[in-house]
Amino acid sequence: MSKTELEQVMDIRSKLQSMLKPSRYEHSLSVSFTCVCLAMRYGVDLQKAELAGLVHDCAKQFSNEELIRACEEDGVELTEDMRHAPQVIHSIYGATYARKCFGIEDPEVLSAIYYHTLGRPKMSLLEAIVFTADYIEVRRDRAARLPEIRQLAFVDLERAVYEINHDTMQYLEESGGYICKDSYDTYQYYRTRMQERGLLGAEE
Repeated sequence: MSKTELEQVMDIRSKLQSMLKPSRYEHSLSVSFTCVCLAMRYGVDLQKAELAGLVHDCAKQFSNEELIRACEEDGVELTEDMRHAPQVIHSIYGATYARKCFGIEDPEVLSAIYYHTLGRPKMSLLEAIVFTADYIEVRRDRAARLPEIRQLAFVDLERAVYEINHDTMQYLEESGGYICKDSYDTYQYYRTRMQERGLLGAEE
């Protein structure tokens, strides 16, 4: 890493620490470190993975109302579906905020921030890494089957993405949470991929 890249990361860390509550900042660091480990495993640019993981929750400190207003002011499209699940909007606006606040222009990094909550069908490796790292980082302790999915992430990233989506869908259904269409589409895509690979039966 060049001095310029290191300075950029350290500057962003300092700024994030002043913006986020301590637990959120620690989560961001942990996601960043996990992204780098996954990037090493899957041959993805380490600097992009570190940066995307570090700033993935940069808009998390805003209230739902502030996020909706910011999206409207900055021309960030929100579907009615997203408005029904405001907990996902921080990722939608996060890509714009990362560009405004930290000067990040790399489209791959911004895309990974944008999709880290809802995902999308056929995610890029970097997108899948940030999506997965957000779920498995060491500070997480409540999600179902974490030890299994943590191991799986370093063996079969696509399957780990499916399992994360599966468990998230199951949790939302059981708890009565709202399931966004984008999130459901992501789940269905990776479910189909598992069936195509012979890892799931047609009825599963």
